[in-house]
Amino acid sequence: MINKHNPDVLSCLANLSNDEVFTPPEVVNRMLDMLPQELFESTETTFLDPCCKTGVFLREIAKRLLANQMPGYEQAVEEINAKKVNGQKLSPDEKWFMNQLQISIDHIFHNQLFGIAITEMTSLVSRRSVYCSKWPNGEYSVSKFDNPEGNIRFKRINHTWVNGKCKYCGASEEQYSRGDALETHAYEWIHTENPEGIFNMKFDVIISNPPYQLSDGGNGKSAKPIYQRFVLQAKKMKPRFLTMIIPSRWFAGGKGLDEFRADMLHDRSVRKLVDFENFKDVFPGVDLAGGACYFLWDRDNKGRCEVVNQTKEISESASRYLDEYETFVRQNKAVRIVKKVVEQNEDFLNERISSRKPFDLPTNYEPVSKGIPCHFIQKVGLRYASPKDVDDSLHYLNKWKFLIPKSPIAGQTDFSKPVGFYYDGNTRIAKPGECCTESWLVAGAFDTKAETLNYKSYIFTKIVRFLLLQTVVSQDVTKKNFCFVPDLGTYDQTYTDDILRERWNINDKEWEYIASRIGEIGGEQ
Repeated sequence: MINKHNPDVLSCLANLSNDEVFTPPEVVNRMLDMLPQELFESTETTFLDPCCKTGVFLREIAKRLLANQMPGYEQAVEEINAKKVNGQKLSPDEKWFMNQLQISIDHIFHNQLFGIAITEMTSLVSRRSVYCSKWPNGEYSVSKFDNPEGNIRFKRINHTWVNGKCKYCGASEEQYSRGDALETHAYEWIHTENPEGIFNMKFDVIISNPPYQLSDGGNGKSAKPIYQRFVLQAKKMKPRFLTMIIPSRWFAGGKGLDEFRADMLHDRSVRKLVDFENFKDVFPGVDLAGGACYFLWDRDNKGRCEVVNQTKEISESASRYLDEYETFVRQNKAVRIVKKVVEQNEDFLNERISSRKPFDLPTNYEPVSKGIPCHFIQKVGLRYASPKDVDDSLHYLNKWKFLIPKSPIAGQTDFSKPVGFYYDGNTRIAKPGECCTESWLVAGAFDTKAETLNYKSYIFTKIVRFLLLQTVVSQDVTKKNFCFVPDLGTYDQTYTDDILRERWNINDKEWEYIASRIGEIGGEQ
């Protein structure tokens, strides 16, 4: 006997590429499970996906609505279709049932489900998924509309350029000012001051997987996040419920995300947050550093948030306030440890670590034949910088310095695995009179080599690297990520984890967890 496998085409699309991150149906249904299920029992509940890609959200919602309005419809339709294939006539009850089924389908698709596609192509795919036809006014549509879009619209929008950037999304005019033949990526949902006017109605539920980023015209492949704009625009609509799946990088803020992070962490309407440290646990085949999360925002029910740490194998939850710290501590198990250490200290290393470009030398600075010894990227090594280019306003130059790379975990995107950060191979001791480019941060500057080496031993402890990990959601590490790492003030001894455990009262269970999250020195690469 041949086993037939009929995969869901939308599950297959979800595994295709990084260009458009399509949502697998099983993830959609986990998000729908967070909503009060009575929403699907009502014929009045309205749903909006403001950035349709495959139509999977609307399709799965339609299934739930129809299952509530016509219980057992799938089996009944299968039996009726089998009779049709065999040439059998339908009974009056079966004809009545099929008529009622069509009435329910028409009501759901015309009055309850609405979508805005992000491109013309995704509008066609979405309509095909939802209406079984890319033209819902055609003969093959399961529900007939008077227009070719149905309730899934696409309108080509132009960016509004101000000083070379779009005032709505920040896109670069140089890259996105295009002719009619090319997609502008000016998404309708976030290119309006009045989102209510798109359909001239309010919605009970807004649900989506928005686009994540756009090129901002910076150096190389510089891009800025835009997913936060979709979330904030949805909040302006004040639906009863809002749920979206987005990258987890907003936990630590950063490029374009600081205000959004503050908004989310202080928002008591965020009642559930499901976080995946490994992006591939949500989107198989797609690799994005920092992981992904989806959340439930409940307009009328404020309180603590249920934070769920989710992997393929494990789900751990805790009820927390998200704004306990300025930076969100994503691991529930880590919160108690962070709290214990922070409460015992007043000063932290985010005040000691240098900002980017400690000597005002960019990463692409060209070495010169003689001058001030300078640490360049690792493959260039120790060369020279011109004295006129070196800015020593921070007074680091004539001190011993411990240098750490700004991207210590480049290449690691799965944060569910042990993270190493720093080891002998990717850090440097810089002598007095030596400087560095932007590739490095000055982690500490001291009068003696001994103090510098002691400080290095402190940074290399697993406990310190664990405290650092709690703020890191990308491959870059800056001074702000050290906000939970205490500054001991003086470094007059070699430090070990045993010394720090005793100092901060880290018990055996907490230490076991810390050790499981941090890589061994020398074993990171």
